[in-house]
Amino acid sequence: MMEYGSELVPSDVSLLDLLRKCDSMKISQLSELMEVTATAVRQRLTRLMAQGFVQRSTEREGRGRPTHQYSLTSEGRRKTGSNFADLCFALWDEIRAIEDPEVRQGLLQRIAKRLAQQYADDIAGVTLAERMDQIVQLFQKRQVPLEVDFNGELPVLVVQGCPYPELAEADRGVCAVERTMFGEMLGRDVRLSECRLDGANCCTFEVKQEENMTAGE
Repeated sequence: MMEYGSELVPSDVSLLDLLRKCDSMKISQLSELMEVTATAVRQRLTRLMAQGFVQRSTEREGRGRPTHQYSLTSEGRRKTGSNFADLCFALWDEIRAIEDPEVRQGLLQRIAKRLAQQYADDIAGVTLAERMDQIVQLFQKRQVPLEVDFNGELPVLVVQGCPYPELAEADRGVCAVERTMFGEMLGRDVRLSECRLDGANCCTFEVKQEENMTAGE
C-alpha cells in the first residue's frame, strides 16, 4: 500500500477549500468547480484520504449505483484552518500595550512556561544532551530546523530557522519568550548568545555553566 506524507501539495489546497465551504461534495461537483478531470480529482482525493484529511461516505439513490460523497475529517479542518498569524499579532500587540513592565514581563514568562509545559511529555531525557536532542526532534516535526553543537564544553542549541519570524522582526521580546521556554524545557538557565536579528546566521542558545556539573550529568 502506498504511503503519503502529511504535507499538502499546492494542487490540494483548492480542493480542501471547496470541501471546507460545503458539508460534502461529489467528484463530479469538484471536477466542475475546479475545471479538471474527474480522474485528477479522484487521484487527489485518494492522496488526501490516505493522509487522513478527507473521508468518504456512500449514498444510495433509488436503484441506481451508489454515489460517494467526500468531506473533511476533523484533522482536515484543523489543517485548512491553521493560519493563526493575524490572531498572534493581535494578541502580541495587546501584550506590548500593557504599561506596567512587571505585569508585562510576568505575562511573557507565564506564556513561555505554558509552552514548555505543552512540550513536557516529549522532553524526558536525563542528561542535558539528551534533552537537547529531544527538543531538536520535537521542533523538526513542526518544520523548525534545530541542531545541537557539541563542540564546546556544554552543548549549544542552534535554531537555524526562527519559529516566529514575523513576530520576532516586529518585537524582539519574542526572543526572550523563546529563551525562557528553552530554559524551562532544559531545566537550566539559558542565554541567547547569537541572534539572526543582529545579523547572525542563526540563533544560538547557550546553557549557563553550573559548578561541578558537566553536559553528561
